[in-house]
Amino acid sequence: MLLGILFGYTMTLLPWGKSLIQDWISPLGTIFINLLKLIAVPLILASLIKGISDLKDISKFKRIGGRTILIYISTTIIAIVIGLSLVNILQPGANITEATINKLTETYATNAKISSRIAEASKQQSQGPLQFLIDMVPQNAVAAMSNNKLMLQVIFFAIFLGISMLLIPEKESDSLKKFFDSLNSVVLKMVDLIMLGAPYAVFALLAKVIVTADDPDILIALLRYAGTVVLGLLLMVLVYILAIAFYTKKSPIWFLKQISPAQLLAFSTSSSAATLPVTMERVEEHVGVDQEVSSFVLPVGATINMDGTSLYQAVAAVFIMQVLWPEGLTLSNQLSIILTALLASIGSAAVPGAGMVMLVIVLETVGFPSERLAVGLALIFAIDRPLDMLRTTINVTGDATVATIVAKSVGKLGKPNIKDWDDHL
Repeated sequence: MLLGILFGYTMTLLPWGKSLIQDWISPLGTIFINLLKLIAVPLILASLIKGISDLKDISKFKRIGGRTILIYISTTIIAIVIGLSLVNILQPGANITEATINKLTETYATNAKISSRIAEASKQQSQGPLQFLIDMVPQNAVAAMSNNKLMLQVIFFAIFLGISMLLIPEKESDSLKKFFDSLNSVVLKMVDLIMLGAPYAVFALLAKVIVTADDPDILIALLRYAGTVVLGLLLMVLVYILAIAFYTKKSPIWFLKQISPAQLLAFSTSSSAATLPVTMERVEEHVGVDQEVSSFVLPVGATINMDGTSLYQAVAAVFIMQVLWPEGLTLSNQLSIILTALLASIGSAAVPGAGMVMLVIVLETVGFPSERLAVGLALIFAIDRPLDMLRTTINVTGDATVATIVAKSVGKLGKPNIKDWDDHL
């Protein structure tokens, strides 16, 4: 990571440096992310079905499922409240000058990405209140598996299939269970092999981030806003390690060290879905969470647990309102932000850019003037990518924390069983 940052900075000083990284270095990172996404669906399918079929008893799954959803919702609410508290106390929108607003508007208000985020948010808002439930149930399981954005549908199918396997005689489901057990082992070995390229891929990803960074002057102007988000994310880490220390009785430093490869990968890729295979491997082998728990908690978390993103929603929404619509900062609107950010996080795609779509939904819900929406997004667009990297790291840390807590609560937190990539070579 450090070498990638230094190399990227050095290349910005050379006239041909940016094209060198984009043409010859960046593809390494793209291939690595594609490989991780390639195995995400097979891994979720195999591990979930194996985990559920290993339970032997549906009541165990009910216990795990109920606690998982409850804890995820609780941590998301905590994140949103932390974000709202900090942005109201620190008032990062107070230092944004008219010149900065004009410069950001000229640079980004007509940006194609911003326009697409607004269009996507409008599409989601035009749907009914229970649309997210409809979206969870696939019409075609094979079609769902062909698109990483439909992860909830894959999870639904895997859970449905796993439960159905429990409800038929064991001798009739045995051959199917063996198939998914075998598939699970093969996919985990694929994770090991892909991760051999991680250092080179992370170097490439970070170098690309540096050479494609925006105007430093704009970033400095937004430093107070960025600092508010980062402080909130650090407080969420504190929440996680306190939960680990007091409930699981594990050392917080030890816990963070065990999941650090997943955190660093989340930071580099900005994608919970791409990081999922590594998160599962670290939590199971290095923390000691039983696969019965991790195979359900982590895929669900990668889709619905957006603590970092939800905290960012709260800070970004109020920051934009402080600058462009201060009269809208009422108590009722801030309570609406809590509810809307919570609901928007459920089912949000675990891919880069989903946070901004959620932000548009939050702003429109509180009545933010639609004609200023593009300007509002332009205010934060320049610094969105580095903050996306950080909030994805928090999302993944939250997934691992909840998996560990749920495992402890159902007696499935054991000793780590670390395997090397070249076992059985």
